[in-house]
Amino acid sequence: MDQFWAFAGDYWWLVFPLMGVIGWIGSAWERGARMRHKRRLEVMHAKAELKAAQAAARGKAVPAAALPPITAATAIAPQGASASRETQVTQLDRLFATHDAVTARWLEYELDVAKIIAFPAMSDGRQPLTAAFLRAKRIADGLRPASAKARLSKEQLAEYRNAVADFEVAFDVAERDARRLRDSTFTEDERKRLDTAKKLLTVAVDEAATPAERQLAYRRVREELDGLISISDEAIEVLENKVMLEIGPVASTTPTATDAAAPPRAEPPASPEPEPLPAPKRPSTTPPPTATWPVPSRGNGDSPGRVTHPKPHR
Repeated sequence: MDQFWAFAGDYWWLVFPLMGVIGWIGSAWERGARMRHKRRLEVMHAKAELKAAQAAARGKAVPAAALPPITAATAIAPQGASASRETQVTQLDRLFATHDAVTARWLEYELDVAKIIAFPAMSDGRQPLTAAFLRAKRIADGLRPASAKARLSKEQLAEYRNAVADFEVAFDVAERDARRLRDSTFTEDERKRLDTAKKLLTVAVDEAATPAERQLAYRRVREELDGLISISDEAIEVLENKVMLEIGPVASTTPTATDAAAPPRAEPPASPEPEPLPAPKRPSTTPPPTATWPVPSRGNGDSPGRVTHPKPHR
């Protein structure tokens, strides 16, 4: 260890050239990333043009988003060839549909906090591919006509056609790269914070949890993501709407001013009460009078079985 510090004390000046070498390596890596992105776009352009040529050979219409020519010259030829088959309004409607579909896919990553946590590269403008997609989006949005009935020249239509194609291709490339990276660009501690935020987010949007639990989980999510991921205000608003579940109106029994001013309702006439039925007669418990039967006489035992009839009273 002493030898290392002795070497560092004698050759401390090597830090400066090393810093230059490290900076050159970083810039070379960035240039390589840009070149790889450019090559990917060129490959996708070539594949799209090949599909368009095959479809044209079969006599089928070619989707607008499937033709991503790089220069205006390559776009004018296909547009001129298809001008006889479709009008400019039809082409603009198709381009608008593709433009809106890609924008909707991008908004899923911008407004869904769960996707932002799962794929943070899609909302990180420092990533080269994400930055290229955002530039392509800005160009496409700037060239978009006000409506499909707008009158455009062939050059303007071709320019917007190219911008929409570049916008779609750039989004596909950035999305695949973001799904490949996921949270690999974060440190171990930062990944643990992201995992905690995922679990808390599940509680925050769980309808089975109490309002207090949802509010606490929501605050913890904001704390865990603070300093890690930049979340837009629109995404925060969407998340708050999910956390604050709407409660249905409670029926009130107190009469309102409108009810008091309303005329009283006519009550239906009371129906006459039915007469009570007579109570059923209970069977009598008094034994019925018995008939006078002959009573055996109390003789002296000389004539057993003799019967004496009682004499009537006069």
